[in-house]
Amino acid sequence: MAVQDLMGRALAALSDLDGPEPVEVIHRLAGTGGDVEAPMTIAEVADLLDVSPHTLRYYERAGLVDVGRDASGYRRYSPAAVRRLVFLTRMRLSGMAIRDLQHYVELVEAGDDTVPERLDMLLEHRDIIRRQLRELTLSLAATEYKIATYGGHTGDDGWVRP
Repeated sequence: MAVQDLMGRALAALSDLDGPEPVEVIHRLAGTGGDVEAPMTIAEVADLLDVSPHTLRYYERAGLVDVGRDASGYRRYSPAAVRRLVFLTRMRLSGMAIRDLQHYVELVEAGDDTVPERLDMLLEHRDIIRRQLRELTLSLAATEYKIATYGGHTGDDGWVRP
């Protein structure tokens, strides 16, 4: 299932006023519900996350994810590695820098004593994402204004406006 499908399901769930909380949606996306149970090949993970195998190898070289190998030397992504990659790809899509992700992963691997620092990092990143959303919402409004100016139709497109 490609990331567009995963995110489509997540956005549909989030737009449902009686639907699950956003954290529950991300737990489902991350496979914590058991969606990913067996090791996966690089091609399967690339397809799942809609990234290139090159990107996955880069994340491995950058120290963001540990990937096992089978007897033939081919990469085999464990469920834990896939869950981490779901998180990493979401953070990259939202603009988090590789160096920040590397620091975050180092903190995770250092243990529970680093939870406050990880929380601070994520709170700061959340604020950045919220600002981006506000800016994009304003850009969308400006675009819809121009569409209406040219006689086009806006709204009723399924977009959930904040």
